[in-house]
Amino acid sequence: MGIEIQELINGFFTAVQPENLLWLAIGGFLGTIVGMLPGLGPATAIAVLIPITFGMDSTSALIMLAAIYYGAMYGGSRSSILLNTPGDGSAIAATFDGYPMTKQGRAGEALAMSAIASFIGGIIAIVAFVFLAHPLANFALKFGDPEYFLLMLFALSAIVSLSVGKMLKGFVSMSIGLLLSMFGVDSQSGVYRFTMDIPQLSDGIDYLVVIIGIYAVGEVLYNLLNINNSKGQKNKLGSIRINKEQWKRSKGPILRNGPIGFLIGVLPGAGGTMASMLSYTTEKQISKHPDEFGKGAIEGVAAPESSNNAASIGSLIPMLTMGIPGSGTTAVMLGAIIMLGLKPGPQLFENEPETIAAFINSMFLGNIFLVIINILLVGLLVKILNTPPKILYPLILILAFIGTYALNYSIVDFYILIIFGVIGLFMKIFDFPVAPLILAIIVGSDMEQHFRKSVVASNGDLSVFLSSPISVVLIILTILSIMYPFIINFVKKRKLV
Repeated sequence: MGIEIQELINGFFTAVQPENLLWLAIGGFLGTIVGMLPGLGPATAIAVLIPITFGMDSTSALIMLAAIYYGAMYGGSRSSILLNTPGDGSAIAATFDGYPMTKQGRAGEALAMSAIASFIGGIIAIVAFVFLAHPLANFALKFGDPEYFLLMLFALSAIVSLSVGKMLKGFVSMSIGLLLSMFGVDSQSGVYRFTMDIPQLSDGIDYLVVIIGIYAVGEVLYNLLNINNSKGQKNKLGSIRINKEQWKRSKGPILRNGPIGFLIGVLPGAGGTMASMLSYTTEKQISKHPDEFGKGAIEGVAAPESSNNAASIGSLIPMLTMGIPGSGTTAVMLGAIIMLGLKPGPQLFENEPETIAAFINSMFLGNIFLVIINILLVGLLVKILNTPPKILYPLILILAFIGTYALNYSIVDFYILIIFGVIGLFMKIFDFPVAPLILAIIVGSDMEQHFRKSVVASNGDLSVFLSSPISVVLIILTILSIMYPFIINFVKKRKLV
């Protein structure tokens, strides 16, 4: 059940009213700024700004809240590319090739491609939203505990397979992440696990603290060890224009991974992190030059950026059509929308067609606004790189500690931040891949619960994981992703013979 053409036309005139355009611009700009700051993701921004929506028209409020959300997806990669410090989990994949591009003096290219890929991915997702909202919501309902467990298993196997040449290190990194995800109270039995009698650990270790520690603090510590080697060096902006060769290499990844991100975003609980990671691994596996990934391949920026912005729009579908929040951000949005008098669920599109049509049009306009703003900000942002290290590194640490405290207002998180900063330093020194650890700690807890619920519901019969076509497809994909490095090595050896 899609949106009628006449409703979309009427919704456009509603979306371009000066008041709605103003709130769209404010939301998009604030989302971009907040997305750059470690730990202060879209959920925090929306929660803080909810009071502004009191007394606002429900359409204007929905437009602004959504603009903050997908605006943060644009902004999250800025600090990833420039400082190797992701603002949120979904921006991690942007560090893999974005930061190497910055170190090569190609920050302008990386930031411009990030903005363009986010824009195209967003537009793909919005078009899909118009025509596929209801069918995809119904498809998402077919995912039970076995399917979600296998989806997360596939994501982990895919990210470990990236560690070609150091598979064992990738597996160790993933195992540590899974172990860390088990800290806290077991939601099924109520047993305290690995809390060491520290009350603040009863809810587990916040993965955002781990991300900030490993990337921000770890990066600063590593750079301080090598500060004498970087004296007098200045990072250049480089061109912000994308040449024909770069566009040729990037257009396929952008167009392929926009739909992938959108589909993953529709699944409650999957989120932008899984979408961007899967898109990156998929693109590396099918690339004609996979050896360039991790060393500044521009498609390594394009693919995850297209995917995570599409995922943010896709995640609005279960929230609006079923009243099911697919992430922490959409959970906050859901509460705000209900307070505004809207009732998310199957009848929302029938009862509030004008609001939904204006909202969809606002997303088109918002993405146009954000791509322009993000490209205009490139020159200003890159000036950060020429800040003297003695000033820049303390600023990064200050932002890291502020972002960490804003998450849970807990001093214990500071100790966790420092511990993972040191862990991040040693992982960098000994060349352990970080991505498997991060993804494992993000999905580990949910993965465990889905597995246990599946086993309990089937009375211990493991064939439950083969009970649906979706499960079978996911198992096949998992096996293929595990075998991928061995297949690549075999093919290379045959070519050398």
